[in-house]
Amino acid sequence: MRTATDLLSQYAAYHRDRRNIATHFVGIPMIVFGLGVLLARPQFDLAGLAITPSWVVFVLGAVWYLTRGSLVLGLATCVVTGVLFMLAHQAAAGSTAAWLGWGVGAFFVGWVIQFVGHYYEGRKPAFVDDLVGLMVGPMFVVAEWLFAAGWNKPMLAEIERRAGPTILRDLAATMPGRLH
Repeated sequence: MRTATDLLSQYAAYHRDRRNIATHFVGIPMIVFGLGVLLARPQFDLAGLAITPSWVVFVLGAVWYLTRGSLVLGLATCVVTGVLFMLAHQAAAGSTAAWLGWGVGAFFVGWVIQFVGHYYEGRKPAFVDDLVGLMVGPMFVVAEWLFAAGWNKPMLAEIERRAGPTILRDLAATMPGRLH
């Protein structure tokens, strides 16, 4: 079982350009929301509870986040994803066209934003090398919010020790055919 620090350090190694990190603050919530919308149907009644594939995924994800060794980060990630999934269920309650439009649209646009960020990074997304990166992405965004608020400076220092500091990569220096 890899800890939150280990997972975030590995993920951070693919996310050192500040522009890439900024795109993740928009793209990842859109992807989570879109996934929540798409999985909000069908709905089953179980002892008076409305169960959807979305809520099953949420519960499994929550167990995973809460067992990474950082209770505050796990709880915060669960709250953020839970809110996104609640909003997703509201969007999915409309017509089939609205359900698909919100779900596919948010999911697709979120990924486009992610890939724009990785253009700035000059590196492929983390999940290409390790599918766990798909789970770490939301935790990374929540951790970045918490770090910005001053939470857990030792964890941030350890992640930066392992992955290096954030930067603004000079795109002009990496253009093919450019004289250096």
